[in-house]
Amino acid sequence: MPVDTTLAQYSDYAFASGFAIYVLALVLSVVDFATASVRNTVAADPRTRAVVTVGASTQDIPGRIEDRGSTRSLGERAGRAAIAVTIVALALNVTAIVLRGLATDRWPLGNLYEYALFLCAATVACWLIAVRQYPIRKLTVFVLAPVVVLLFIAAAVMYNDAAPVVPALRSYWIAIHVTIIVTASGILTFASTASLLHVIAVKARHNTRGPLAWIAGRLPSAELLDRVAYRTTIIGFPLYTIGIICGAIWAEAAWGRFWGWDPKETVSFIAWVLYAAYLHARATNGWKDLRTSWINVAALTTTLFNMFAVNFVVSGLHSYAGLN
Repeated sequence: MPVDTTLAQYSDYAFASGFAIYVLALVLSVVDFATASVRNTVAADPRTRAVVTVGASTQDIPGRIEDRGSTRSLGERAGRAAIAVTIVALALNVTAIVLRGLATDRWPLGNLYEYALFLCAATVACWLIAVRQYPIRKLTVFVLAPVVVLLFIAAAVMYNDAAPVVPALRSYWIAIHVTIIVTASGILTFASTASLLHVIAVKARHNTRGPLAWIAGRLPSAELLDRVAYRTTIIGFPLYTIGIICGAIWAEAAWGRFWGWDPKETVSFIAWVLYAAYLHARATNGWKDLRTSWINVAALTTTLFNMFAVNFVVSGLHSYAGLN
C-alpha cells in the first residue's frame, strides 16, 4: 500500500509542534525548580511527615486544602503551567505516532525514530500519572530534560521517512511485543531516574555544599524518592517480563528459536536481571539504602546502552531500525 504523504507530513508537523511545547514546558519547570525555596521544617501531621521535606511545597501534599487567599509564587505558577503544557505536548506526541501509523497503514513502531517517540510518550504519561499521586512536581525538569534530548536525537539522527516496514516486522507480534517493551521501558526509565535522584538526595546529607547539595535541597525527601522508584518499578518490571516472553515467542516463529543471544536480546536480559535484583533486594532483605538505588541506576544505564550503542554500533538480527 502506498504511503499517504499528507498524513506523514502532518505527523512531522505534530512532532515539531510537540517538541517545541516540550521545550517550553522544560523552561517552565526549570523556573519552578530554580526558584523553589529550601525548607527544613517537617509537618506535625504523621501522614504528611513522610512527604514534607527539604524543598517540598506543602501545597503539593495530596488532600491538603489550599488557602484561597494565598498568592502563588512565580515558581509554583511556572510549575503548574509546566504540567499543563506537558499534557498538550504529550497529546501532540501521541498524534505524531498515530498519524505515522495511519500514513503507512501499519503499527507505528517499525524503526528507531518511531520507537523514540513512543518511549518519550510512555515516560511522560507515566510521569503525569505519578505526579497526581505523589508531591513530586519539582521532578518535572528531570523528566522533561531527557525527553527533549531524546526527541532532538530522534529528529537529527534517527529520522526515517514514513514507509512500509521490512519483512521481519510484518507480523501482529510487533503490536504486542514492541508496544509492551517500549511502554515498560518508559515506566522503568522514570523509576530509575527517581532512584538516581534518591542517590543524590542521600549523598547531599553528608555534603551540604556544591551543586549536588543545591539540587538535593529542592528535591522531595530521599524516602519519598525511593518509594516512588520502588512502586513504579513494581509496575514496569512485570510488563518488561511479558514483553521479553512475547519477543521470544515471536523469535521462534520468525527465526526458528526462542533465544539466540543476539546483542539486543543479551543486553535486554541483563537489564531484566538488574531490575529483578532491585526488586528482590527490596522484597527479601528490605534494603532501602543506596545499594538498591544503584542497582536501579545500573539497569537504566544498561537500557540506554541497549538503545543507543547496540542500535548504532552493533550488528545483529535486530539491526532493522533504519540506522544500518
